[in-house]
Amino acid sequence: MLKLLKFVLPPLFAGLGIAFLVVFFSPNMRTALLPNVPLPSAMTASHLSFSDAVKRAAPSVVTIFSESISKEPRYKRQNTVQELGSGVIMSPDGYILTNYHVINNADQILVILTDGRRFFDVQLIGFDTITDLALLKINANHLPVIPVNDNYTSSVGDLVLAIGNPLNLGQTITQGIISATGKQKITDSPYNNLLQMDAAINVGNSGGALVNSNGDLVGITSAQFKTRENLNIQGIFFAVPYTLAKEVMGKLIRHGRVVRGYLGFEGIAVDSTGKEVNDSLTPVAGMRITNLDPLGPAWQAGIEEQDIVIKIAGLSVANPQNVLKKIGSTEPGKEIEFELYRNGKIQKIMVKVAELETKL
Repeated sequence: MLKLLKFVLPPLFAGLGIAFLVVFFSPNMRTALLPNVPLPSAMTASHLSFSDAVKRAAPSVVTIFSESISKEPRYKRQNTVQELGSGVIMSPDGYILTNYHVINNADQILVILTDGRRFFDVQLIGFDTITDLALLKINANHLPVIPVNDNYTSSVGDLVLAIGNPLNLGQTITQGIISATGKQKITDSPYNNLLQMDAAINVGNSGGALVNSNGDLVGITSAQFKTRENLNIQGIFFAVPYTLAKEVMGKLIRHGRVVRGYLGFEGIAVDSTGKEVNDSLTPVAGMRITNLDPLGPAWQAGIEEQDIVIKIAGLSVANPQNVLKKIGSTEPGKEIEFELYRNGKIQKIMVKVAELETKL
């Protein structure tokens, strides 16, 4: 063993000595492994804080109480149901977005601002059951409006803050990231593309603000979409994207309701051979009609089951979201062109758009 150490140790010490001399007399080599790359400002700060974002956005988030009274003639008494939620001030003259389920069937609505002012005379401008959004109006001016950035696009991984009044504990902020975008399976409508995030929201948060690290509005939070399946799932929460909420608000201000186009068909994506596409790698060549509303616009115009639709309103069905958005935004009574493949031939059929009926 001693002989082995005598054989190994001298070369080892010699090598370490040479390495020390090289590094000592060549200081540039000491920093070669640690390049002088500036750290993000958030990391160079003594602590990580989003207080500036909260200060920008929080004054625009209000508390909403609603009360509905139903009579029970059999027992000669009244039943009172109260709801707690949040809302977001969208204009200095009192337009407030919230969730429809917060004020559904309400006989009385109370809005409380962060400065303590209370508003009992609250006007319901309109609501949209598909997006679960409602627009309220209070008689006030110079209100703090939620910051918005129309150039911002939500991306998976973006940090977000949820602001609301959960469980009537007072205004509370929770933090998370955007986990996914374009979520539809949680709702019954293809017109509702939700943001999924892990910033905790609870009863009372519904209708509150989801903002980014700058305090700009990202979406309107909703606890309803989490609880609709009655599942105890942690870390999965949803919000209506700001762009969709803005679109709905504009229609509610102009018309008092949201009107969407309807064609009355369902289909599945197929490839160039007509085979159903079940993955994201196979190119979509068309959409096979699988179901038709027997009295709907598509059926009345002559669209048939098994037709392979290639384009609708000039848009490729390979991007169904664009097609659905086009149909939904088309005014009822106007016509949309279907380009389809039937019996070996390309055909074009005009379909008159009807109005989508929504459930209350």
